[in-house]
Amino acid sequence: MVEDKEFNDDQLNVPKVSVIMNCYNSEKYLKEAIGSVYTQTYQNWEIIFWDNASTDSSAEITRSYDDKLKYFRGEKTVPLYAARNYALKEARGEYIAILDCDDLWLPTKLEEQIPVLEKNEEIGLVYSDAFLFNEKGKVKQSFESKEPFRGNIFSELLFCSFINTQTVVIRRNTLDGLDYWFDDRLTMVGDLDTYLRISYKWKVDYVDKPLARVRVHKNSKSQRDGRELISVELDFIIENLKQMVCGFEEKHFEGVRALRRFRDVQLSLMDWKRGDKREARRRLNIYIYDGVYYLILSLLMYLPYRYAYYICRRLYTKEIAA
Repeated sequence: MVEDKEFNDDQLNVPKVSVIMNCYNSEKYLKEAIGSVYTQTYQNWEIIFWDNASTDSSAEITRSYDDKLKYFRGEKTVPLYAARNYALKEARGEYIAILDCDDLWLPTKLEEQIPVLEKNEEIGLVYSDAFLFNEKGKVKQSFESKEPFRGNIFSELLFCSFINTQTVVIRRNTLDGLDYWFDDRLTMVGDLDTYLRISYKWKVDYVDKPLARVRVHKNSKSQRDGRELISVELDFIIENLKQMVCGFEEKHFEGVRALRRFRDVQLSLMDWKRGDKREARRRLNIYIYDGVYYLILSLLMYLPYRYAYYICRRLYTKEIAA
């Protein structure tokens, strides 16, 4: 005779999805972000809210919610992806979703994505399109002018970071199968690092509709410090992949070149801004045959930075989005 398996209340009430929210002084948009989780048509979730030692009213705002939101506070502020790892340690769900505190989910996000993972155990991560919007009300879609990739996407992801974190749902077993979840040294490109490591081992799928609204604003860290941080952190990604993938640089030569090219563009822009136009052009010379935009960028660097930078930025942004 087989005995009935006993479950305690905690086991019976384990949510299917853990929503990771990392917060640092996010009071301005916090209610909108949390509210977009509470209005999901799929309700089997918990929020793991990790306060990265905020000094504003973020903690007080979270107290207005029920026990589906579980609040944790770090003793000191740490890099974003170290805070992501702290939050993940508290997560109980079979699936992990991530929402930054200035962005929003559309109501059917989880309802649309969870079945994709449940139907196919080979899928480690599912993402979707998103609306990008700014304070002036301008809106565009992430995949307005490009096609998404699905299946074995590792090689494509080396060339372009096209997965928006606000749209992902990840199988927890997938994360646990990695050597580490997020690289806690990183601040800007930790998501890309993790998605590359996931996509090397797992298939990735896509829901062909916008399921999140991503806020683009001048006060974001990517706008203030992104260039310098990315130029350093892309080297970490390359080193991580070299340790994970045997013969990585030989097998994925063009993808490694794309990562280094992106890094060197950031470094060249920093040289140009400092007034060292010769060094800025030297960094780009090896890439001028990779695309017309790199040649144009190199030529623009004969001009003073303050006159030509915004023209150059638009051109390069167009190249990255292509």
